[in-house]
Amino acid sequence: MPATVVTWNINSVRLRIALAVRFLKQYQPDVLMLQEIKCTNDQFPAKAFTRAGYPYHAVHGQKGYHGVAIVSRLPLTDVSSRVLAEIPDSRHVSARIDFGHGPLTVHSIYIPAGGDIPDPEINPKFKHKLGFLADLKTWFEDPLFKEGHLIAGDFNVAPHPNDVWSHKQLLKIVSHTPVETEALDALLAGGHGWTDLVRKHLPYDQKLSSWWSYRAIDWQTSNRGRRLDHIWSTADIAAHSIGAEIVTPARGWSKKPSDHVPVIARFD
Repeated sequence: MPATVVTWNINSVRLRIALAVRFLKQYQPDVLMLQEIKCTNDQFPAKAFTRAGYPYHAVHGQKGYHGVAIVSRLPLTDVSSRVLAEIPDSRHVSARIDFGHGPLTVHSIYIPAGGDIPDPEINPKFKHKLGFLADLKTWFEDPLFKEGHLIAGDFNVAPHPNDVWSHKQLLKIVSHTPVETEALDALLAGGHGWTDLVRKHLPYDQKLSSWWSYRAIDWQTSNRGRRLDHIWSTADIAAHSIGAEIVTPARGWSKKPSDHVPVIARFD
């Protein structure tokens, strides 16, 4: 049975529930992983997702900030969350799902943005981000990550020169500094190894973006984007990956869109 998994930093699920439902109806994925839901668990618009055909939800919310969720057509079990870098923000939720080939654990994750100054000595937010990446690296070395895992979300790092609109101009900008990109590359290659499913199908010679700043008067014309949103899997899952897509048009679906767009991975 084919399967489709999507990640999307929705930037307030209640504010943009109509956009989420539009996306689900148009693309009909099996699983939608959300970040920055910006609501508590009881405020999550579960009824709207259920009406759209997605009755299974794993939600780890937080009042006004952060928050992650998994929305699914298929049952979700073993829902859990993890605190990373010692700050108990709602940045991770995982669940088990079975597409008909055995259980798979899917993780929705929101790595800290890191503030504006790329110096951990004077910027606690950047220090937290680097600590979060380091904790992930340690966790991913656990034997349980040898197979059967998919992790997706807003990683807040654009690791490759073609993941940003200008490599030279962003080298000192948080999300593309060498210390961040090297940390994410080490995370990708470390432990038992992950596959970047987007770059498996959309090679590095293509310039890709999944985020465009609200500061741009015309995001499409300026096109100063970054690829901050990622879908990775263990090798056994990657072997069944048959395609990837960044839904760029979603950035223009309303006058108040998310600054991120959905990223899709498809499996045979």
